[in-house]
Amino acid sequence: MLNWIASIASALVILFIIVVGFIYGKVENLRPFFPYGAEGVFKASALVYWSYTGFDMVANLAEEVKQPSKDIPVGMIGSMSLITVIYCLMSLALVMMQKYTEISADAAYSVAFTAIGMNWAKYLVSICALKGMTTSLLVGSLGQARYTTQIARSHMISPWFALVHPKTGTPIYATILVTIASAIVAFFTSLDVLSSVFSFSTLSIFMCVAIALLVRRYYVKDVTAKKDLVKFLVSLFVIIGSSIAIAALWNTNVRGWVWYVVAGVIWLSGTLWMALLPKRRVAKVWSVPLVPWLPALSIGINLFLIGSLGYVAFLRFAICTAVMIVYYLFVGVHATYDVAHQIDQQQSRTEEGSASSQVLL
Repeated sequence: MLNWIASIASALVILFIIVVGFIYGKVENLRPFFPYGAEGVFKASALVYWSYTGFDMVANLAEEVKQPSKDIPVGMIGSMSLITVIYCLMSLALVMMQKYTEISADAAYSVAFTAIGMNWAKYLVSICALKGMTTSLLVGSLGQARYTTQIARSHMISPWFALVHPKTGTPIYATILVTIASAIVAFFTSLDVLSSVFSFSTLSIFMCVAIALLVRRYYVKDVTAKKDLVKFLVSLFVIIGSSIAIAALWNTNVRGWVWYVVAGVIWLSGTLWMALLPKRRVAKVWSVPLVPWLPALSIGINLFLIGSLGYVAFLRFAICTAVMIVYYLFVGVHATYDVAHQIDQQQSRTEEGSASSQVLL
């Protein structure tokens, strides 16, 4: 009940911000409409991309949903569409209330309401923002705890973190670990560092998901012919390579249209070639439409935005990735191998026991 009341209150405050912004806003504040050009838009999009990470948490709750194959796609698409519209409306309301050069980086909406003479509204907005940040932290802990549980089940970290509470059925120890670790990182790290690393990670993950979707649709072990596998890998390489080329052209300030057309035609050719290959796996209930076109477009967009993050973001991501790879090679590989070996031994014993029972019968 408390969650319902808090959510309704937040929705009403968001509606209040949008309505007041459009009523008291000034159209002249929107001029110039593109003050930093297309380059500024892409850089900003890459930085705020991590604000969409909460939606993938819905997929992490598949074990706790009655009809995951139906409810999760509907929940993710519906919530993402609604929130995208709300993001755009709130941003538009903000820049209409106050000139973009005067927007506060620390408390944008509170300062904007003060600028239009509604001092009392800034307290209401601040309370709503505090509630929103708390909700985001809870959602983040909810999803990351499920990640941690799966990692603990493979023994890459202590399996103690995979234990669930006997009454609630939730991974309580993984939740505590994620919460404490997140608090420590947030306390000792600046926001610009976190935003660049999180955006880079999010874009990389979404790109890998698109690649995984293509692999799942076009490749099945011992079913896909070798020549079809080679064709698929070549077309995938062409898609990724042309996407990297477009991103590199843009970030090296090449603005002539010729090279972009060449890279675009190569991307289109690779995607078309993959579309002509036979699909080996089709979802029974719900599936991503327009494969391979949508996943290929997702790969291109994610790589393009990654290129807009700048050199420092690449360096930070490379350091974090190197640390994780070293940990995986020295700890994770051995731990996951031991777990897989134990599972194989248990399956062999079960099969031997079943065979013995059949002989006795």
